[in-house]
Amino acid sequence: MAGGFSNKPKILRGAFVEYGLSIPPLIVPFQFNPVQLTRNRSLIFSVPNAPAQTAPAGETEEARRTRTAVSRSTLRQFHQREEFSDLLELQRQQQVQVGEESITFDIRLDATDKLNDGDAITEQFGIMPQLCTLELMVYPKSESMLGAALGSLLGSSGGFSFTRGENPPMILFIWGRKRVLPVNINSMNITETEFSTDLNPIRASVAVNLTVIEGPNPVFKYSKAMKEVMSVLNVTNLINITDVVIPG
Repeated sequence: MAGGFSNKPKILRGAFVEYGLSIPPLIVPFQFNPVQLTRNRSLIFSVPNAPAQTAPAGETEEARRTRTAVSRSTLRQFHQREEFSDLLELQRQQQVQVGEESITFDIRLDATDKLNDGDAITEQFGIMPQLCTLELMVYPKSESMLGAALGSLLGSSGGFSFTRGENPPMILFIWGRKRVLPVNINSMNITETEFSTDLNPIRASVAVNLTVIEGPNPVFKYSKAMKEVMSVLNVTNLINITDVVIPG
């Protein structure tokens, strides 16, 4: 059967998509989905009404370790108070700062398939268009020469601007139907590994580090709602609760 099995499921592609209209529009579907995502969220627990632990200028590594050890010792002493024999009371009184979620992964780009298919743009430029679009996602939109030229040609009304101000564009990280996350791109490390005769890159990997923008924006609220729905589905695992020993 040509093209493989007829019942082969279609795999959705991850993507970076700019939120809002600007020139040029920034959209990069992943050619190959990352084989691994690393997601991290840190929590900092502290004693109520304790003075803020700020690092002094020029602090040595040894001094930082000492300050951290003192902070942990103070928290441990707080946990040992007699009134906290009730864990719910401890939960109510200890202070916690919840950090925003960070996501890291690698994107792979390869021009081989399109070169074999005779794609004219790829033959001329390799994967340069995709790499350039990724790079523009971390530049202030006000530095866009195309946007500035179009704005000068058409003018602007009602405060609308094709260049979207002094900050980098707002990017959505799309990973399936349940995770559409507004993110800040903290870092982007591009490694070009193979080139055409014109020195256009034809293979590259891009390591990205993102911070999820959590708040009342509708995009994040959608993904947060989907996470809660998935958690509700976990109730089906309650049938296995008899295999867990929980002290009374």
